[in-house]
Amino acid sequence: MHPPCSGVTPNVLQSPGENLPRGLHPEGRYEFKLDGSGDAIEDVTYRFTFEAQDAGGIQAYQLHRLTGRDASDPRPAGTAAASGSTGQSVALAGCGRMWVGKAGDPFWVDPHVRQAVGHAFQDGTGIDLSSWDSARAKNLFAGHTVYSIVLELSDDELAPGVATDGSLGVWAVASLATDAGGWRPINQASLPMIHPLFAQFDEALGDQLNETVPADDAQLYGKTVTDKVTGVVRAGGAAEAPDDYSRTVANRVLPNVLPYAVGPTPRSASQGGTAARSPTTSPPLCSRSPVTGRLRWASQDSR
Repeated sequence: MHPPCSGVTPNVLQSPGENLPRGLHPEGRYEFKLDGSGDAIEDVTYRFTFEAQDAGGIQAYQLHRLTGRDASDPRPAGTAAASGSTGQSVALAGCGRMWVGKAGDPFWVDPHVRQAVGHAFQDGTGIDLSSWDSARAKNLFAGHTVYSIVLELSDDELAPGVATDGSLGVWAVASLATDAGGWRPINQASLPMIHPLFAQFDEALGDQLNETVPADDAQLYGKTVTDKVTGVVRAGGAAEAPDDYSRTVANRVLPNVLPYAVGPTPRSASQGGTAARSPTTSPPLCSRSPVTGRLRWASQDSR
């Protein structure tokens, strides 16, 4: 019997137009960051790099693994772990697998609700859905596609780097090479809906969130998140002590790292961590409800 496996999947490029580049950038890096010590500094990095598309649109790619100090340093090359081509599944050690290719966008959010929530956090008001008809709700991402990178690793491989309770922090970073020979982060993904909630109408904040590292989040964005949540919660009358509530929210979402439990035991809100949602639960609802003062922490298994 194969050991249990854990998978991570960032969707890195959405429905490119006819005049936009397709596929994964050959001058880019796409990295999974894993933190097992709880300090929001990566202990292990899995780095994907891609070659240009061939005549058939296929891209060859390589996977490298970096550990220790190298995991947070863009200069080391790391250890070659595997290679493959887009559209093909590649077997890794144990039950591990990786796959890269074009897929349907699984996300669901109504554009009217998304904008209303974004404006509330930007303007410090309640969420105004007075003109929204739930019977006419539609999916902003219907018919869209994404380029996905799927990495599945055996729990045995992850185990040496996780905390004693099996907890692991996960995030993904996409970077582009600079003319000076370095690397510039251009996108970061971890907790869902952070950008739509706090930076939907603040481009400068959105850019900064993509360029900084999670270990600095509390210092850099703690006041911003607290102030935005306070404004929405106070306007909606959703908490008796808006300031205290907003600080609790800020402590939950910063650093912006996705919590994961390696092994069969799910984490729950009663354990002091962010509980998982089921695969059929709406990410926007799970993310929006806690920060607007209507706490709804699911208790389903994250696996």
